[in-house]
Amino acid sequence: MRTRRAVIEAAASVFAERGYAAATIAEILERAEVTKGALYFHFDSKEALARGVIEAQITSDYWVPRELKLQEWVDVGMTLAYQIPKDVVLLAGIRLSADLHSRLLLGSAWPAWTELSTSYLSQAKEQGEVLPHVVPAETAECFLASWIGTQMFSEASSGWADLSERVSVLFNHMLPAIATPAALIRLDTAADRGARVIAEREHLSWPEPAQAES
Repeated sequence: MRTRRAVIEAAASVFAERGYAAATIAEILERAEVTKGALYFHFDSKEALARGVIEAQITSDYWVPRELKLQEWVDVGMTLAYQIPKDVVLLAGIRLSADLHSRLLLGSAWPAWTELSTSYLSQAKEQGEVLPHVVPAETAECFLASWIGTQMFSEASSGWADLSERVSVLFNHMLPAIATPAALIRLDTAADRGARVIAEREHLSWPEPAQAES
């Protein structure tokens, strides 16, 4: 698993810098510091490597279960906004998904993100957090389209330095149209939400100190 992760991160760094067409297996091998045999054990082609990078976009490593499913959905968006400038795998996924040639050949991470949002919104609707008129799949697609535009605008204007602030604004405009008043007043959409959730997850993952025997 460590080798596979090293290969994915190396491939992601090359794809993020050069795009899919210009990336080479030789450069990925050099960055991963693994043998050709080790790479091909996990991925049999550059196309398979790119698909591996796209599939690695969706991870629960930074999410924490919440009573409000709408808050979990917000947390996914806010942690993603916080991580994008720091995570080469996410950056590569953005580039591969945005490039038309790559998208036609490989697909993109967009369907998976839409499916994830639809699941959260459906659960939120079942729990009475979402207004009756809301269709989860439609809202998920609308949010993804808005997210893509927000991310692209942030990249162009600040190199993603203000992405968390912009995604916070996006949620603050969308949530009043879909959330019940009782749920809305409980939601935390602050710009620093992503950083706080990741810190919370890291704290929860840290092993408890051993108790001294009496």
